[in-house]
Amino acid sequence: MIVFKNVSKVYHIGRFHKHVFNLLNFEILAGESIGICGANGAGKSTLMRLIAGVEVPTTGIVTRNMTTSWPIGYTSCFQSSLTGADNVRFIARIYDQPEDKVIQFVEDFAQLGPYLHQPVHTYSAGMGARLAFGVSLAVDFDCYLIDEVTAAGDERFRARCEQELMHRRDNATLIMTSHDPGVLRQYCKRGAVVYDGSLIFYDTIEEANDVHHRLQMRAA
Repeated sequence: MIVFKNVSKVYHIGRFHKHVFNLLNFEILAGESIGICGANGAGKSTLMRLIAGVEVPTTGIVTRNMTTSWPIGYTSCFQSSLTGADNVRFIARIYDQPEDKVIQFVEDFAQLGPYLHQPVHTYSAGMGARLAFGVSLAVDFDCYLIDEVTAAGDERFRARCEQELMHRRDNATLIMTSHDPGVLRQYCKRGAVVYDGSLIFYDTIEEANDVHHRLQMRAA
């Protein structure tokens, strides 16, 4: 379970103060699949960082008794001068995972061939994305966070990503943000809308998508 109790988040940049969230109170239960809707700048990524523990709230308490992933497919975590394999080994050690098992999964999933043993700075954007998806899915978490990105590469690779994400949705907790209502419908059952510093939950992703759409039309 992940519990937010009276959580607020404010960024102070010089004389500028950005109030992102104000007194959030909610629970996320094990096994739920939740799609987060919201406009650009509403705070979706900030929410994901608070859930993951990457950022701490300005006020309030976040309690979690499940392990949470970094955002699936996040490529900026790699040390570019190291090989893909060395980066994978480093991440496996951080999360106390068997190195050989993680390497084998990434090698099979990403299908980078000999490039897995070349420096990451030699990779194309697509190769970096394949490595990121491979290592993101190689580590077992109780809760998977997906911030806007669901797949990369050719059709065959995207199909593998979708299959793996569906497996995790069915066997763990999944929290996803996306501007694509179809993607949220595909992976999520419940929904929530970030708007004006609040987070409102709905029983279905369809209802959350509809509320988000009406808010955007009203703003336009």
